[in-house]
Amino acid sequence: MKKTFSILSIFILLIINNLTINSCGSREETVSCFPSNPINVTLNLNLPNYFPLNQVGGWIYVNEQQSGSRGLIVVRASATSFKVYDRNAPHICPDSNTTLEVKDNISIRCPKDNATWILLTGQPTTVTSLPPKTYPFNYDDVSKILNIYY
Repeated sequence: MKKTFSILSIFILLIINNLTINSCGSREETVSCFPSNPINVTLNLNLPNYFPLNQVGGWIYVNEQQSGSRGLIVVRASATSFKVYDRNAPHICPDSNTTLEVKDNISIRCPKDNATWILLTGQPTTVTSLPPKTYPFNYDDVSKILNIYY
């Protein structure tokens, strides 16, 4: 009986370990299979394409060169601050249906599993506890130039 219990225990531990490894695992703020691309974008908020970023709550998609593998969501979070989110879902490995989208100007949603986050803060609201990956930025209020980098 003891041998059966030990073998069963080891078998269960191996299954749990295997499931953890196959679900991509996790790291600081994203799954381990999250793409790592250089981010180096400069936005001039004086240009018409970027006017939404002059108002708190305004947002845009950025899909230009060096904006990650799926682009960015840039949000004016306050008079002096922005949020810059990667459009890859942070909690599941990328596939054709995991590009984050802004919904109703108040939330971010993953179309694959309907995970959602608050647009202005990135706080998770359903499905996952991981926030979207964010990137640092510098903003010159006088020239209205926003530099995003990683």
